[in-house]
Amino acid sequence: MKKLLYLVHRLPFPPNKGDKISSNNMLNYFSQHWRVHLGTFVDDPEDLQYVDRVMEKCEDGCIVELPRWKRLTGSVLGLIRGRALSLSYYDNVELQQWVRASIKQECPDAVLIFSGVMGRFVKGLLPAHVPVVFDAEDVDSEKWRSYAQAKHWPLSWLYQREAEKLLAYEREMAASTHVSIFVSREEAALFKQLAPESADKVQYRTQGVDSAYFDPEHYFENPYQPGQKVLVFTGAMDYRPNIEAVKWFCEHVLQAVLAKEPNFLFCIVGMKPTDEVMQLNKLAGVRVTGGVPDVRPYLHHALAACLPLQLARGIQNKALEAMSMALPILATQDAMLGIIDYPETLSIVANDANAMISAASELLAQPRQMNTAGRACVLEHYNWDTNLRRMEKYLINTKDAQ
Repeated sequence: MKKLLYLVHRLPFPPNKGDKISSNNMLNYFSQHWRVHLGTFVDDPEDLQYVDRVMEKCEDGCIVELPRWKRLTGSVLGLIRGRALSLSYYDNVELQQWVRASIKQECPDAVLIFSGVMGRFVKGLLPAHVPVVFDAEDVDSEKWRSYAQAKHWPLSWLYQREAEKLLAYEREMAASTHVSIFVSREEAALFKQLAPESADKVQYRTQGVDSAYFDPEHYFENPYQPGQKVLVFTGAMDYRPNIEAVKWFCEHVLQAVLAKEPNFLFCIVGMKPTDEVMQLNKLAGVRVTGGVPDVRPYLHHALAACLPLQLARGIQNKALEAMSMALPILATQDAMLGIIDYPETLSIVANDANAMISAASELLAQPRQMNTAGRACVLEHYNWDTNLRRMEKYLINTKDAQ
């Protein structure tokens, strides 16, 4: 079996947030076909319990714990050195030394970089014939540019600076690797505009979902109170776009919907809710669960998934999981970016408060509908193995294959 050096910015387990769902599925797939040498970080102490489980799939690895305090020191150093703040956070001598030794001793047949911040660890160390694939997921710099537009000074200045520094780094990464892969056609097209010098090396894949796990045919006990009519939001609740989404809904939509339907519940399901998210729990018609062992009961017994994202990059796992559960979706346009139009899918797009109030009220006024077309769409287009098989071809040196 060929050797793959896999560098990922966060331990690829458990698959409980967007990037870890992708990186975990990549590890699962490639460990079946390659001898994986994994370099990664643990940025959450709770994930230390999963290190052995991850390493069972790998030939070798270096897993470094990042202390929380480095977020501050890394940011300060980034400002001093004129670099993107997020890049400085991941500076690490131990991982750099391991990568150097691994390349020298193991001579990997290919390198997969998941998240651009990991690219600096292989820069200038590999022979030209070794394929290096940069899986960027989305255009991260554009997320910071959107943050800047939504904030006042000094945050607007800081976020705009981060956007510019990250874009310069993303362009450098794309130019120095064999191919850059984005999570959707739309993200790839955007990056081609931002980095025209590398446009011929930009590709896209799509996201996947475990349709056997997210299957409406399973039995789930109802986690809601009798008579409650529920719209559910799922996601990591320490992630700024998710925080802004639920806050926007509670500020602009909640009361109007409650006035029409007193049994309405907006249920926010996701780990690590911040203080501002927990404050929403005090509102009538809102429930914040925090982390739960299984999100599927909350999807199964809701009337629809409500995804009022005001800022989104790439394909939303929460949308695919809801579709796989045959759950109707009420969402802003941004939340559905990258997901193909599929005939008869029950996906309602509402981009302003009035449209969302109207659509939510209509959903709550009728029994739960089965979004069978949504599940069919997932089964047909969002299968992990199929998507990663396409991606794998970029890791194979065609001259060696011949």
